Amino acid sequence: MSTALTRPAPALADHRRLSHEHGFWAIAFAFAVSLAFTVVPTPLWALYQRHDGYSTIAVTIAFAAYAFGVIVSLFLAGHVSDWLGRRRVLLPAVLLEVAAAVLFLASTSFGVVIVARVLSGLGIGMITATATAHLSELHAKARPDAGRARGDLVATVANLGGFAFGPIVSGLLAQYVAAPLRTPYLVFLGLLLVATLAVFLAPETVAVSSRRYRPQRAGVPAAARPRYFAAATGAFASLSVLGLFTSLAPAFVAGTLHHPSRALAGAVAFLVFGAGAVAQVLLRRRSIRGQLATGLTLIVLGLATVTAAVWAESLPAFLIGGVLSGAGAGALLKGTISTVVDLAPPAIRGEALAGLFLGGYLGLAVPVLGLGVLTQVVSAPVALLGFAAAIAALVAVVSRPLLRP
Repeated sequence: MSTALTRPAPALADHRRLSHEHGFWAIAFAFAVSLAFTVVPTPLWALYQRHDGYSTIAVTIAFAAYAFGVIVSLFLAGHVSDWLGRRRVLLPAVLLEVAAAVLFLASTSFGVVIVARVLSGLGIGMITATATAHLSELHAKARPDAGRARGDLVATVANLGGFAFGPIVSGLLAQYVAAPLRTPYLVFLGLLLVATLAVFLAPETVAVSSRRYRPQRAGVPAAARPRYFAAATGAFASLSVLGLFTSLAPAFVAGTLHHPSRALAGAVAFLVFGAGAVAQVLLRRRSIRGQLATGLTLIVLGLATVTAAVWAESLPAFLIGGVLSGAGAGALLKGTISTVVDLAPPAIRGEALAGLFLGGYLGLAVPVLGLGVLTQVVSAPVALLGFAAAIAALVAVVSRPLLRP
């Protein structure tokens, strides 16, 4: 009896956890579901516009509110798992997604939706870098003799795969099931509760340590910072493109291209993000430099095709451009993540990844918000042309430092 009383509590806790291999897949599931939930509104925005009177700029603001939450969270909390522990950050972060789902179910009013989007963004800002680092560490512990490739691949595919899964499920439910502004959130609330349990059961990979708190900063050695900031700029370009297809692209499809189906709106986002995930799988054996070069090239080609499609009012060309853009964004994102993981020592890997995603989510917010404002001043085709030209110029600027041998 005395032995039982004096047994250390951590040992009991560890005994109840999943193995590192099973924990790896549990975190991948939680990561993918959390990201999928953030894009559930993508095919629903037209319904909000029709039923609740949302304007185009209101949709843009709602999207920017999410990105704002992500940016604030990444700056303030995205890096703290390096000393607080991965699970201690992931668990409350997934619960923030649960809270956002409850708010979406409670009301469709603009104010409530904004609060839900901010909460969702705050959670994702904590999840993105933490889950990426956690997956890398769980993979290393589960397969110590293997390389890093599987951990990197699963992290990036969970990222874009989650983004692909969310809108296709949401769009199909909105098109064919009753209560289209409630049912998708109810389904994902159930998945998020399972994800919460998965995080709770996953093993920890970071020893908790005391450290004076400070906001996010560049978490890499000084000599590596030029390449690190180039990678963050590449992530900015990548997520700018993906942001287009989760915010205003459904309005282009419904309005300019005259196809109002919610299932189609979800399918467009699915194709874009699915293409990104497939590109990451197909390019996994290529060098990091090869992934970056492919991504930068495909993004420019894809945006040019999407812009031409909107001007020509051609849905097939729009879909082709979306697939090219998504594949390019996926390849570029994977290349930038691998670049940062190579640059950052393990002790500050979470912080370095948080900085990368901070740059990326600035790309998710700023250009798309600018595009939304432009659509209030000029026609949608002209606004999209300006957006595409700005991203192409950014790609041209960042290509040299990113592709330098």
